[in-house]
Amino acid sequence: MAYPKTPTRHRSRSDVAKTPVTPSLIFGLNNIAISSPTTKTGGDKASKYSLADISNPFLSRSRPVSPVKRATSGTIQVSESLQRQASSGVIRRGGVESKLDVVSRDYVPPSRPEAKRSRSTPAMRDSRDRFITNREVTEVAATLDLVSLNPKSSSPGHTARLVAATGVPLNKRVLAYHEAPPAASDTTLTQQREIARPLYARPGTLSSSSGVVTNRSRKIATQPERVLDAPGMVDDFYLNLLSWSVQNVVAVALSENTYIWRADTGAVVQVGEAPEGTYVSSVDFANDGAFLGVGIGSGEKLRSMSGHQAQVAALSWHGHILSSACGDGSIWHHDVRVARHKVMELLGHNGEVCGLTWRADGELLASGGNDNVVNIWDGRVGDVTEGSRGVVRWTKRNHTAAVKALAWCPWQPSLLATGGGTNDATVHVWNSTTGGRLHSLKTPAQVTSVQWSPHKKEFLTTHGYPTNAVMVHAYPSLERVAEIRDAHDSRVLFSCVSPTGDMVCTGAGDENLKFWRIWEVPTAKKKKESKEGRSLTGSGILSLR
Repeated sequence: MAYPKTPTRHRSRSDVAKTPVTPSLIFGLNNIAISSPTTKTGGDKASKYSLADISNPFLSRSRPVSPVKRATSGTIQVSESLQRQASSGVIRRGGVESKLDVVSRDYVPPSRPEAKRSRSTPAMRDSRDRFITNREVTEVAATLDLVSLNPKSSSPGHTARLVAATGVPLNKRVLAYHEAPPAASDTTLTQQREIARPLYARPGTLSSSSGVVTNRSRKIATQPERVLDAPGMVDDFYLNLLSWSVQNVVAVALSENTYIWRADTGAVVQVGEAPEGTYVSSVDFANDGAFLGVGIGSGEKLRSMSGHQAQVAALSWHGHILSSACGDGSIWHHDVRVARHKVMELLGHNGEVCGLTWRADGELLASGGNDNVVNIWDGRVGDVTEGSRGVVRWTKRNHTAAVKALAWCPWQPSLLATGGGTNDATVHVWNSTTGGRLHSLKTPAQVTSVQWSPHKKEFLTTHGYPTNAVMVHAYPSLERVAEIRDAHDSRVLFSCVSPTGDMVCTGAGDENLKFWRIWEVPTAKKKKESKEGRSLTGSGILSLR
């Protein structure tokens, strides 16, 4: 039984017999143009094309038939039988038309899945700027590294002259934002502006207290830990009205009265009163804290040792020797063990002596006066008579104002720090062995006192108008570690350091005593000092090195 053959258009391409392709066949296919014979009768034309529209799969009913192309030279004439076969879809086996690929279906592109999102989810928009490149930081850095900062110049001689004239290296950027501007060689104008700033500032623009910390690991409180009332404290730059003993007792002079305040219990005791019509001008504890020297207008109290003809503005102890500074420029050494107490007189100042301090080992004595002079005296007293005179080892005249602030360094005994008054406002650090000046620090206000830290390489200064500040400086860099502005309502005139070396007490004309925690005591030293404090006697000396 013979089955009818499947039409070519319904068979797969592999079932169709393959005809070998020859150059002549390719040339003929390239020149084929299908055309139909034209008719003069319009009705016949319409009938023929209507039949083709129905049976021809290449024609669409929704659009008109393409115009018939005229046969040109070199084309193959299409017979009516070929056109009929093409219209009916029957293709001869082995014929030319069997090589034509018949497209029976239109191309439909695959559908893209749409991302589903909720109504609350905003549509994703392209945030890139078409004018600004969106590159990674690493790519930009790599591109900048490829930029040559030392290009070849066409005239090397001219370039060399420009480099020499401007002082700018050829391979260095002109603008460098990471480098700080150079400091001015003359800072006088800046300091004068800083001094005059409070005079022209509007009320409320200046902070009452501000801690300027340069080291992130160091933070100093700008508020005192304790404030005590001190009614009657004299507002006088030349006096010394505070002293803190090794027994943790603070002595303060208030007008004609002298009081001691015990830091451990908070008890206040009045220890003396000046004669009527005068006032207490200086106080100082002995090294062991067993004695207190009180200076008034005519002598010392607790044991009356008269002889001075003017105000006793400063006192300093070393062992059994009490040194007193007088307003007439003289300095006396008193031996408190004997009846004839005056054992030596020092003459080296033309004005009132307002600063006086012994070095811890007793070999040197420093004095400062209203004559802007600093004297360093030989402290060896020995076997002397009443008329003996001391010898000045060094005399320094670098200050331009009265020198009241004096302090010996506890961890390097050869260092002496001195501070001048309003017209000077400078701290000098001296080497007492060679007599040379090691460092100088210009401050914004008069220097009223200097205190070295026993445990850190720093020192503290107190200041008067206009800053009324307490400042902490590093040594030897002299970098400002902290500044407490407006520490008092008036100029800070007096200061003393606690025996543990962590607290500083300041006094001012606003009749207040304030206690500031400036430094921290090392843990090892805290344990050692607690043991020494239990066995401390009246004659013992606690050495803080």
